[in-house]
Amino acid sequence: MSRERLGPIAKENYDAAQKAAHADFMALRKVDFSGPWHVFIRAPELLTAAQRMGEYLRYRCSLSGRLSELAILLVARFWTQDYEWGAHRKHALAAGLAPATIEAIREGRRPEGLAEDEAALHDFVAELLQTKRVSDATYARAAQLFGESGVVDLCGIVGYYQLLALTMNVARTPAPEGEAPLPRFPE
Repeated sequence: MSRERLGPIAKENYDAAQKAAHADFMALRKVDFSGPWHVFIRAPELLTAAQRMGEYLRYRCSLSGRLSELAILLVARFWTQDYEWGAHRKHALAAGLAPATIEAIREGRRPEGLAEDEAALHDFVAELLQTKRVSDATYARAAQLFGESGVVDLCGIVGYYQLLALTMNVARTPAPEGEAPLPRFPE
């Protein structure tokens, strides 16, 4: 792969809007400013809006961390986004997603032995990504398990993490330190 585009900008080179967006990010998130945020700092208003949406979807939406991380991994695998995968693989394990489930997704397979809520979420996200919509049966199953707000939150997670994945793919953001890139599939 070619070298990274849109890599980190030294903080001392931030303009006033970038400094304000970075300070807002750090005050809210208190996490490492890496991955997509190095890219988004070039559009400070977008960075602020995106990180606020992400903060809701990651920490306050109606889906459990285990289910949210499953959806994020499915998006990362779909877009073959190494940074997103590497960062969220660890979060998925910590949230209780089975290592075998994570490995199956990494390999591009439907995991075996999923819990009912995981299976419903997997099938909803896979169908949405592949067909750009979901069938009545897939929707009804998800709505029964997650409620309407859960379905909307799930769509938000899929959309948000696609925004991050596409942006990082354009920027060629590498996998986090110590994480292996995803296998590439024939296109």
